[in-house]
Amino acid sequence: MSAGTAEPPTPATAPPPVLWLFAFCNFVIGTGAFGLSGYLGPLSEGLGVSVSAAGQTMTAYALANAFLAPLIMWRTGAWARQRLMVWALGLFTAGAWVSALAPNLSTLMAGRVLMGMGAVFTPVAAGVAVALVAPSQRGKALSRTFLGMSLSYVLGMPFGAWLGLEYGWRWPLVAVGAFGLIMWVLVTRCVPRHAGGASEGFAGIGALMRQREVMLTLSLTLLYFCGIFVVSAYMGPIQLAMNPLTSTQLSWSLMAIGAGGVVGTLLGGWASDTFGPHRALRWQIHTLLVCMFLVPFTAGQLWLTMMAFTLWAVCGFGMMTPQQSRIAEMGQGQTPMLMSVNASMVYIGTAVGAALGGAAIPWVGFVHLPWLGALFVIVSALTLLPRWSPKRPGPIRH
Repeated sequence: MSAGTAEPPTPATAPPPVLWLFAFCNFVIGTGAFGLSGYLGPLSEGLGVSVSAAGQTMTAYALANAFLAPLIMWRTGAWARQRLMVWALGLFTAGAWVSALAPNLSTLMAGRVLMGMGAVFTPVAAGVAVALVAPSQRGKALSRTFLGMSLSYVLGMPFGAWLGLEYGWRWPLVAVGAFGLIMWVLVTRCVPRHAGGASEGFAGIGALMRQREVMLTLSLTLLYFCGIFVVSAYMGPIQLAMNPLTSTQLSWSLMAIGAGGVVGTLLGGWASDTFGPHRALRWQIHTLLVCMFLVPFTAGQLWLTMMAFTLWAVCGFGMMTPQQSRIAEMGQGQTPMLMSVNASMVYIGTAVGAALGGAAIPWVGFVHLPWLGALFVIVSALTLLPRWSPKRPGPIRH
């Protein structure tokens, strides 16, 4: 601990109630981040641009989060974590309102960049969450914190799509902006100013990033998100290619997959605390690979397809908490920064996977995209091999 830095509070024996507030914030952030995909049609018509051009607003958000969020973490290293969370929510909320009121695509892009920068709240909140609990409770604390992100896929995205299709594309963003204001007030009032302790600065971060275990952990995140989003970015068309579905059936199928993600988030936290992050990850990634291999064989069998994709979501979302637990174990005072870099790997993997999947569709078709995604997941699984992955990173030499 650097000179003049107050000692952090003693971790509680159970996850504190403030983690439910973090979950709510992540629910709103997740809805604002990805809900746009559900009403791209009305958005493109309203701004007079093509659907593909409107879709670039998703890319703007992802790139802003991937590259600017770590920069924000670096520039605010001396700030109290609560102050940074409040500031991040202010950025996100301002971005939502700029987006909602945007008269043209350029302004909308600017708003999405602000939202992506403000989403730095998520890794900061995760760092605070692990600091507030004992090490044996890290998995439970992280799964509770990230539960809101999972729920945004089940509840937030469908609601945003309905609102945008029924009343116009601006209203979902207005709703996100309104809830953003509520989040800002609640975090300002309810999160202790020194929650999670102060940052130790960034001395030694370069040496930490060069450690093999850190690089392997970040590589796993990048690779498995590439593999997942080769498929997830085109989940609707894949489902329709595999089985003849009405719009209602497709909606229920996607909701079932989202519900699997919620279950996976909770199970991932339990498994991480019970068996340890490495063992939990090995079981999940092997099951994920089996699902990816079997999915194309379920074409024409709706219930088998839904079961395979739901189990896929359980494993895919379930891996997030053990990964964050690994980051917390090796953080050595830099946990929030490492979590921000890990979030960058998520968004880069999302963008790369979606691009590769789109490029591969003319060659392999929708039905066989899971096999392409499985190649990336296989390589990510190699990072968990015992001879590659030591239990703990070595000490940092300054």
